[in-house]
Amino acid sequence: MKQPNILWICSDQQRYDTLGCYGNPFVHTPNLDRLAQNGVLFEHCYSQSPVCTPSRASFLTGRYPRTTRCRQNGQSIPADEVPVTRLLADTGYTCGLAGKLHLSPCSPRACPNMERRIADGYHEFHWSHDPFPHWPANEYILWLREKGVGFATPPYDGSAHVQVGMPAEHHQTTWCAQKAATFIETGVLYKRPWLFSVNMYDPHHPFDPPLTYLQRYLDRLDDIPLPNYTPGELATKPLFQRLDHQGAYNNPRLHPWEKMTERDHRLVRAAYWAMIDQIDDQVGRILDALERTGQLDNTLVIFTSDHGEMLGDHGIYLKGPYFYEPAIRVPLIVSWPGMIAPGQRSTALVELMDLAPTLLDAAGLPRHAAMQARSLWPLLTGQTDLHHHRDDVYCEYYNALTSHKAPQAHATMVRSDRYKLVAVHGMDAGELYDLHDDPNETHNRWDDAAYQAVKLAMLKRLCDRMAWTVDPLPLREGPW
Repeated sequence: MKQPNILWICSDQQRYDTLGCYGNPFVHTPNLDRLAQNGVLFEHCYSQSPVCTPSRASFLTGRYPRTTRCRQNGQSIPADEVPVTRLLADTGYTCGLAGKLHLSPCSPRACPNMERRIADGYHEFHWSHDPFPHWPANEYILWLREKGVGFATPPYDGSAHVQVGMPAEHHQTTWCAQKAATFIETGVLYKRPWLFSVNMYDPHHPFDPPLTYLQRYLDRLDDIPLPNYTPGELATKPLFQRLDHQGAYNNPRLHPWEKMTERDHRLVRAAYWAMIDQIDDQVGRILDALERTGQLDNTLVIFTSDHGEMLGDHGIYLKGPYFYEPAIRVPLIVSWPGMIAPGQRSTALVELMDLAPTLLDAAGLPRHAAMQARSLWPLLTGQTDLHHHRDDVYCEYYNALTSHKAPQAHATMVRSDRYKLVAVHGMDAGELYDLHDDPNETHNRWDDAAYQAVKLAMLKRLCDRMAWTVDPLPLREGPW
C-alpha cells in the first residue's frame, strides 16, 4: 500500500453541532458536508481536555494529559514527548503547519517571540498562534504587513460581545488555507509523502467573523435558538459553574450571562456560526488544491477540533472545568477515497487522541511504545464494527486555566453510552447525568437516591480510567 498524504485540519474551540452534516440547519457548510459524504463521520468523538494545550498535547502524542505532563495552558510539553508528526517525519514524511500549535505557553509575556518547540517533526512551520499582533514571529501579521493592511476588529454595532473581524480576503483562516494550498501544490513535485496541519484560530473567541459572513444571519436573528439553559439548574452543580455563570473565565466583565439580553445571546451564536461558515469556504479551497493537483485519491483528510465551546449553554460561555457535551464533544470526519468507504456515520465512542495511532496505521508504521490511544483504522477500513470502539471516554481538567485560584479546579469525567459522571476532586461535589432520559444534561443526579448504584458503578469506572492513564514508559525489561 502506498503511504498516503495526510491533510489534518483542526479548528479551535469548535463544538460538534456546528456543521450541516451534524444536523445544524443554520450554518452553510457544503464543503465539510461533502467531505463527510465521502468518508466517515464520527458522531461521538471526545477531546481529552476542554482546554487547548492539554488537548493538543494529548491528540498529537496519543497520550492522556496527565501522562504527557502537559495538563495546563501555560505549561510546555516536555522535550521527551514524541508527537506523531515527528514519528512520520522520521520515516520520510515532509511535515508542515500553518496556524496554531500551542504545546508551550503562548502569552506575550511568556513567549515574546514565538512558542518554544520540541522535536515536533514540522519542517515547514508557519506559526500564528492567533491573529493578534502580539509577536514579531506571527506570520499572519507579517502577511498583512506585506499587503499594507492593518489589523483591526472593532465592536459590531456597539456590542460588548461580538466584533467585526478582518475581511475574508485578509483573515487568518484565509491565510492558513493559502499556506496549505501552496504546500499541497508544491508537494506534487516530489516523491515523498507529506502531512500538513491546518490549525486556524477560529471559531475561538473573541466572536469576530468578517461582516460579510455575519450579515447572512442578521436578517434571521430572531430565528436563532437561545442557549440551552434552565433557570436554577446551576444550584445543584459545582461551584466553578456558578462562578463562570457570572462571567466567563470567572471574569464578571466577560460574557456575564444574566446581564446579556436575548439579542446578545443570539448575536454571539450567529457570530460563532459565521466563523464556521468561513472555515468551510477555506476548507473548500484546500480540497480544490488536492483535486487540482491529482492528489485527492491518495490523501487521508481529517477534520476535527481541539475541544468545544459552551456558547451560553447551561448559563456559561467559553470553556472551563466542566464536561458538558458542547465543551468536549467535537466534530470528526475522516476521508480517503478508495480506502475508506464513503457515506458512513459511526455512533462509536471515540477519543480525539485515537487519531495519533490511526495515522501510523494508515501509513503502515508501527505505533510508539508510549502511546495509550486506540487506532480507529480497523473501524475506518471495515475490519471491525464501525459502531463500537470504546466502552467509555475519559477527560481531565487539572487546574488547566488560571480562572479559579482559590480553590483551584481539578475534575475528571467518564462517559459511557448512557451515563456521564464528573468528579470534582477535593470537594464533596460532582455531576451525574442520565443521557438517555436527560440528553441536555440539565438534571444532576449526583445526590439523587435513585441513582446511587449508578453513581457507584460510574465512580468505579472512573477509577479504572484514571489508573489506565499511568505512563506505559519505561518499558519492562525483565520478568522480575
